[in-house]
Amino acid sequence: MNTSHETAADQTRSADTPRSIALVDDDRNILATLSIALQAEGYLTRLYSDGEAALAALRSNPPDLAVFDIKMPRMDGMELLRRLRETSDLPVIFLTSKDEEQDEEAGLAMGADDYIAKPFSQRLLLARIRAILRRAGPSQASQPDLASAPPGDAAIMERGRLRMDPARHQVTWDGKPVGLTVTEFLILEALATRPGVIKSRNQLMDAAYPDDVFVDDRTVDSHIKRLRRKFRAVDGTFGAIETLYGAGYSFSDG
Repeated sequence: MNTSHETAADQTRSADTPRSIALVDDDRNILATLSIALQAEGYLTRLYSDGEAALAALRSNPPDLAVFDIKMPRMDGMELLRRLRETSDLPVIFLTSKDEEQDEEAGLAMGADDYIAKPFSQRLLLARIRAILRRAGPSQASQPDLASAPPGDAAIMERGRLRMDPARHQVTWDGKPVGLTVTEFLILEALATRPGVIKSRNQLMDAAYPDDVFVDDRTVDSHIKRLRRKFRAVDGTFGAIETLYGAGYSFSDG
């Protein structure tokens, strides 16, 4: 299956051109359902049922974002991402099963932007797509210079050595970039908004997930673990995310 809902005219982007999303999954029901949901939100969709067909198309005519299933015949999502990353920084969301934590870790290390576990909420996927596209945004050359922007134009948050730019979904620690998934960014933002205040797992789940999505405590703990790992990669002494056992987590800007 290799279906595109774009015409040749769509390939010439203007400011009003809808964003295009590539869906790669061997389950045709998922492809059809997601395509309908995305088109209802105003996106253009391209559908591929295996990684080999998707790779050539994504290289020759990149969409704005791609959603990959990990488990596919002929070429799985991991191999597709590995080959794509040789030449492209296209934003990618992985669809995973709950028992694929190692694949999630490997995919994020290879450059996936986020992952969502099956069965998933369409609302959650749409929220993640919007957030990643907002982060990718227009080219840097077309964006305003933050240093010259009037106060309040960009709600940049600075907490000690942490700097968070929600508009661009960018994070730095001591001036060094830290690449976070959308979920990790939202959890960190919830913690850093009020330094020293303990946030329960439920509060962090509310900050990172829509109301209709169930997430267990271990999922939040896994995100915290990945956040610490990513910050320690740029600062081996990082300890700003603190645990109060039985209560939750807090952020220290001291």
